[in-house]
Amino acid sequence: MKLPIYLYGHPVLRAESKEIDPSYPELKKLIEDMYETMYVSEGVGLAAPQIGRNDRIVVIDADPMKENFPELEGRRLTLINPKIEILDGETVTCSEGCLSLPGLSENVTRVEHIRLTWVDEEFNPHEEEISGFLARIVQHECDHLDGKVYIDHVSPIRKQLIKRKLNNIVEGKVRTDYPVKTTPRRRK
Repeated sequence: MKLPIYLYGHPVLRAESKEIDPSYPELKKLIEDMYETMYVSEGVGLAAPQIGRNDRIVVIDADPMKENFPELEGRRLTLINPKIEILDGETVTCSEGCLSLPGLSENVTRVEHIRLTWVDEEFNPHEEEISGFLARIVQHECDHLDGKVYIDHVSPIRKQLIKRKLNNIVEGKVRTDYPVKTTPRRRK
């Protein structure tokens, strides 16, 4: 089932997500829905807060980027309760976009090499050292679990320059090819 993507400005994107355990209701169905939503929205990653749930769940399918990044071929991950450890301080700056910030992209500096630990949908533990663009995708999606979005990594001056675009997203004045959920309106 396609789920709406929550847009920048919605409080769910700023809340810290909680870990889940094997008793989580209908986890397999939620993961299937997250993948379907990600594919329909033409994303390569989706975190649970982006669909309105503050649970530590991320889905990634980086395969569509294999033409530019051959190492991403076949990289499909379901991350539950992921934890990132920075392995070296080398950084790379690259343009990022986000389904929750449609029509916007900004240069973001991130570390190049991480160690990722997580459990899969069967709650089997995994650990992997990840470098390059996949490390960027993982960091971007895991930021969502901590109540952050990629523009939190850009300079205050740059944020000021894109303020109108951000306000338009908050107000729902954006066009997307996928269903969205905007910031709740306050009653006067």
